[in-house]
Amino acid sequence: MTDPLIRRYEDGLGVFHDLAPSTEGAVRQALGQVAPPTTLIATAGHVLHVGGTWEITLEDGATLRGAGALPPDLPIGYHDLARRGDSTPMLLLVRPPKCPPAAEVAQWGVAVQLYAALSHRSWGVGDFADLSVLGRWARDELQADFMLVNPLYAASPSLPQEPSPYSPTTRLFLNPLYLAVEQVDGFSALPNTDALLQAGRQISGGRLVDRDATYKLKLSALDRLWQDAKADRRIEAFRLSAGRPLRRFATYCAVAEKHGSNWHAWPAGLRHPDAPALARFVTENAERVQFHEWVQWLLDRQLGAASAAVPLMMDLPIGFDPDGADAWAYQDSLALSVRVGAPPDEFNPRGQDWGLPPFAPHHLARARFRPFVETLRMTLRRAWALRIDHVMGLFRQFWVPLGMTPSDGAYVLFPQEELLAILAIESHRARALVVGEDLGTVEPQVRQRLADLGLLSYKLLWFEPGAPDTFNPLSMAAVTTHDLPTVAGIWTGDEARSLEKANLPVRSSSLEAMRQRLRDIVGADTADVSEVIVATHRALGAASSRLVAATLEDMLSVGEPPNRPGTIREWPNWSVRLPLGLDEILAQPLPRRVAQAVREGRRLSDGR
Repeated sequence: MTDPLIRRYEDGLGVFHDLAPSTEGAVRQALGQVAPPTTLIATAGHVLHVGGTWEITLEDGATLRGAGALPPDLPIGYHDLARRGDSTPMLLLVRPPKCPPAAEVAQWGVAVQLYAALSHRSWGVGDFADLSVLGRWARDELQADFMLVNPLYAASPSLPQEPSPYSPTTRLFLNPLYLAVEQVDGFSALPNTDALLQAGRQISGGRLVDRDATYKLKLSALDRLWQDAKADRRIEAFRLSAGRPLRRFATYCAVAEKHGSNWHAWPAGLRHPDAPALARFVTENAERVQFHEWVQWLLDRQLGAASAAVPLMMDLPIGFDPDGADAWAYQDSLALSVRVGAPPDEFNPRGQDWGLPPFAPHHLARARFRPFVETLRMTLRRAWALRIDHVMGLFRQFWVPLGMTPSDGAYVLFPQEELLAILAIESHRARALVVGEDLGTVEPQVRQRLADLGLLSYKLLWFEPGAPDTFNPLSMAAVTTHDLPTVAGIWTGDEARSLEKANLPVRSSSLEAMRQRLRDIVGADTADVSEVIVATHRALGAASSRLVAATLEDMLSVGEPPNRPGTIREWPNWSVRLPLGLDEILAQPLPRRVAQAVREGRRLSDGR
């Protein structure tokens, strides 16, 4: 791999930046002085010429020997290749030619922020039981083909609970907040279950999600259930399949409960996952480690039930909490003195610092890309498809050194071919199609490379210049995302009013451009907002894109987005409930009208 540091870049406003010496020094220090190992990539069914004699140890332990070209029928997966004279074998990635393809028929789905979709029985947060109900409704009543859910990963086991699903403690394991505790075996036998149920339902009042209250109540109930669940041997198959990552995560949780969630502040002997003192801790606290493994097993089972109700598209964030479980587990492969962000653009003229630690490319390669493999493998367990947030991160990432601003950041190249090969391998094994969220500043060759590998691009009605029926077929189309205005917000002016109320900048020209987009679709300057929503989704349904996604916020005429990037205290990001309970949502006529409009558009798209 060549020098990963890009010395000159263009931001989202078209301004070119040359790196300051201070930025270059800080980024190079974060990168480290490690020489990357060589990785070979072969495509199944194709011949790869390597020269000389070689020996391959396959993933299953079998050995192959030969000379010159590698055989084209090597199994897809991860192997070791040693050539004569090599001191150590190199990683051989054998990937399929493409990721699994989307169906030829045009499909559509509903995008849901699960935490915001509460039913009458929820304990303060929409949970996996609610997801099952939503899934059956979407499949049977709306005739949707899939459901896209927000990232479902765990936050650290401490208070306050992290609200952002895009800044989890781990990208491998699930958030206990989403567990429907009353559906866990043994719950009905607990004393005072009525009081527990009542307490859970009381948390569900109010406009905002109270994660802290939910976490405390659910954890206390799980502690009581665990006393009779310790002897349940059904968890063993899950422990075996999840392997070392599960034990590692459960260990982090057990330590965090005693010493706080920030692993940098733990006793010195516990700060590294391979430390001898940590092994002693696990022995002395074995039951608590097993408790957290059990909770993950419960979550996996309930998510499996939800995925049986409707095919699920999972959402993979670009990173994780620098003080959390993954940062602790993978610290040897991270650049901990920088954070991932974005350069200035139209919506964020000062740039963004997302507070997420990146992997250092050479260190990730030396770890044989194990963190990326484990992340994909666990995420795809229950997935029909995967949405990769900021897929550009597989090619390059914008690093902001600690203590500096995004204007001082720099782009760093990543080993894209290796990461894409692993993505192809894992999606092939899970039979899951992949959508790459490629919004913002993305180089044309990147989109072409993604298309070559079979990844679907992302097309938004707000930003695409042409009509939906001109969109690239290898894409998923939507009106908006969790970070952008809703149809109702633009049409009614709620978006501008809520920005003003929060003392946030109002980008009048951008909002007007979105409103003009709606005018062009509706053919009028004034119309009832529900009619605008229906017409907009009929146009969206007609997109040439293989997939289309409609947000539940738009289907309910919600005027504000779930998140406002760049804000912390100014806006209750990821915490605003949907205006109706799940039981009321299922009876609303507007979602059915939107679904019918999308299906009408999809039939037009199929008929082209």
